[in-house]
Amino acid sequence: MDNRAVGIFDSGLGGLTALKALQELLPEENILYFGDTGRLPYGEKSREQLRRMAVQDLDLIASFDVKAIIVACGTLSSNAADILERYPIPSFGVLKAGVAGMRKVPGDGPLGVIATAASIRSGAFEKALRADCPGREILPVPCPDFVPLIESGHGSGDPAIRDAVARYCAPLREADAVLLGCTHYGIIEGALSDYLGQSTALVSAAYCGAAQVAQYLIVNGMTGGRGEERFLVSGDPGAFGRAASTLLGRPLAQGAERVPVMAY
Repeated sequence: MDNRAVGIFDSGLGGLTALKALQELLPEENILYFGDTGRLPYGEKSREQLRRMAVQDLDLIASFDVKAIIVACGTLSSNAADILERYPIPSFGVLKAGVAGMRKVPGDGPLGVIATAASIRSGAFEKALRADCPGREILPVPCPDFVPLIESGHGSGDPAIRDAVARYCAPLREADAVLLGCTHYGIIEGALSDYLGQSTALVSAAYCGAAQVAQYLIVNGMTGGRGEERFLVSGDPGAFGRAASTLLGRPLAQGAERVPVMAY
């Protein structure tokens, strides 16, 4: 048994989808969550900036003696996979796990992936999907407006979200499945499902990543905890706490704490 926390980090609220998934799978795990709200959105930053930020975020989480880390950010997972893989604490991105989930989609029709502009620009999602799902057409679509809209409080029922979904996702309406390559996108899954229709499956990279970590902890005898949570942010703790409480459907027991981050 290992009662140390699992670290989870993202640019903001999106990683809460991975947190919820891990709590469904292993409800007793202690969790340390970091939302880098002072530096979002990540999707507009250069590859060099993102790689520096990945190291900074990993080091911040690691300083709290976590036993494993979920990098609940498709942008970092696609631009800094090598950094995650060689980090001394077991660190799991959402790209490989999400692609593994897409591999299970039956049929031979097109497969889509939606993610931030930086993720799609890296080519990492498309390359991995082509390798793991040979013979299928891959449709990569950047959705740069989604994260800013979600972080500013827009949800699935909001006209601004539904307009953005229609604007970006029109090429995906014939896809057998769409990978939600940014963890934020699970927050607007309702709008995506309504637009794409029931014939298009939605695969959550956040859930797949959490499931991968849960399996790792179980296999290695590292589960344990008391279901405790601690939330850290680099921006406004009050704003994050209010938004996180809404998304989780409950108040944060201890609120959120602000921590300093380095310039990138």
